[in-house]
Amino acid sequence: MADEELEMEDGGGKKNKMMLIIIIVAVLVVAGGGAFFFLGGSEPVPEAMPQNAGQGGAVPGAQGANVGTALYVAMPRPFIFNVPGAGRDRLVQIKVQLMVRGSDNEELAKMHIPMIEGTLLRVFSTSSADDLVTEVGKVAMRDQSLREVQKAMQEIASKDVVENVLFTGFVMQ
Repeated sequence: MADEELEMEDGGGKKNKMMLIIIIVAVLVVAGGGAFFFLGGSEPVPEAMPQNAGQGGAVPGAQGANVGTALYVAMPRPFIFNVPGAGRDRLVQIKVQLMVRGSDNEELAKMHIPMIEGTLLRVFSTSSADDLVTEVGKVAMRDQSLREVQKAMQEIASKDVVENVLFTGFVMQ
């Protein structure tokens, strides 16, 4: 009788182990299928880029004009400065990247980073905290930054090197 009870207990343990293994396998299959569903995507593969597109050359057929590839030149340091406000002065930190077209303009922008930094600091120092609190004030400062940088690059390189000034980080305390 004792032998029969031991055999029953061992058989029950095997069933529990088998059930546990089946549950683990089922969970892994469901998780793998979910990962494939969410990460697999059904987007079509984009067509191959033209040979000269990655080299800063013009991409034919882009809005009827020859436009080089967009490249981004990051300013090496964020701009940190004080701005006066109605209630109190504020500390502002702005991370800036310049959008240029083509590798020639990228090299020109990199070569003249100190001059571009000086121009941006001059523009930033004319702002006030009350203006920078609003989205309209930030956009106005970005647009003025673009105009001033383009004007400075026009004087040095005789062409518009920078197409856009982007604020990739904006913190005001």
